[in-house]
Amino acid sequence: MNSSKADRRLLLLVRLVLVLLAAAPLAWANTAVTGATITYRKIFKSSYPEFVELKVNDSGSGTYDIRQLSDDSSPQPMELDAQIVQKIFDLAAKLHNFDGIELEMHRRIANLGEKTFRYDRGAETHHVTFNYTLDRSAEQLLQIFETLARQQSDLSDLQRTMRYDRLGVNDVLGQIEKDYDANLLPEPQKLLASLDQLGADQHFIDIARDRARALAARIRSGH
Repeated sequence: MNSSKADRRLLLLVRLVLVLLAAAPLAWANTAVTGATITYRKIFKSSYPEFVELKVNDSGSGTYDIRQLSDDSSPQPMELDAQIVQKIFDLAAKLHNFDGIELEMHRRIANLGEKTFRYDRGAETHHVTFNYTLDRSAEQLLQIFETLARQQSDLSDLQRTMRYDRLGVNDVLGQIEKDYDANLLPEPQKLLASLDQLGADQHFIDIARDRARALAARIRSGH
């Protein structure tokens, strides 16, 4: 009799352990903190573009939304190289993930656009807004986001003209060349797929195809 009771207790204990083990993954999923996201937003009325917003998470994916304020919001996906993502989060860490910091210079200066850095991780959220700053880490972070925005604009313009304005492609290529020469494209290899497509498509004029192939070759060689 005592042996039977002990067996039943052991069986109940085993069942309880199995139930707890089965529930553990669900409990972890409900309490796990999501990855961190850093957002850069600039609002500069009467400029072009008036609105820029880029969101980057620590996995390397994100979105960009570049437009006039009167246009509808339409965030588009983007993927970033791990090196740039690491640099963004390292700089944000130097700025305490924007928690309780002041970046504004607080001197009379022209309006250069309202800029905001924001950090989100689970329920944790911090942000800072400024017009102009002298903080070195903030300047570097701003430069990264500004060049990423330029790169996405160039790529979007190239893809748009390739679809809807073939005669305008050559002008867009000229702008991309200027930005590349000025080191304003942090990940120029992101344009290679579109440049290769243009260079191989006989529906475009020869001067544009040659220009696309030449620029793609420069990007691949790093020159």
